[in-house]
Amino acid sequence: MAGCAQPPPAAPYLATPVAPGTARIWFYRDPNPYETLATPYIRLNGVVAGVSEPGGAFYRDVPPGHYRISADSYYSDPTMDRDVDVAPGGEVYAKVLPLDHSVLGGGVSGTGYHRNNYVVWLYPPEAARPAIAHSYIEGSQVAQRR
Repeated sequence: MAGCAQPPPAAPYLATPVAPGTARIWFYRDPNPYETLATPYIRLNGVVAGVSEPGGAFYRDVPPGHYRISADSYYSDPTMDRDVDVAPGGEVYAKVLPLDHSVLGGGVSGTGYHRNNYVVWLYPPEAARPAIAHSYIEGSQVAQRR
């Protein structure tokens, strides 16, 4: 039954202040039942920062500086990633979006198959914060806060 528990909402975490001398990068994904349920790694400068889950959100407090945000995809295309500079005390909001497409000609029947690909978009706080508030906070974030 423990696996059936509802994950905690992300809204209270939006009020958590950014620690002095650090910056915060939020990652979130809409809960669209018509999109893939795959959970790609999200990377900051090539290092895994977490996992993107449909309807989930998490953040990482990082040193101020330049970051390349990417989501693991079947194919690599630099236009799917985002570069961002984060100032001390600043917050950035990165939304992970699945790209819907299939590769034709594969499979037994020749009809095609699906490969998971993702793009990262940066959103302003006034668009991102309400979306995050309606998300759930992902497990690793809950453990960090305790």
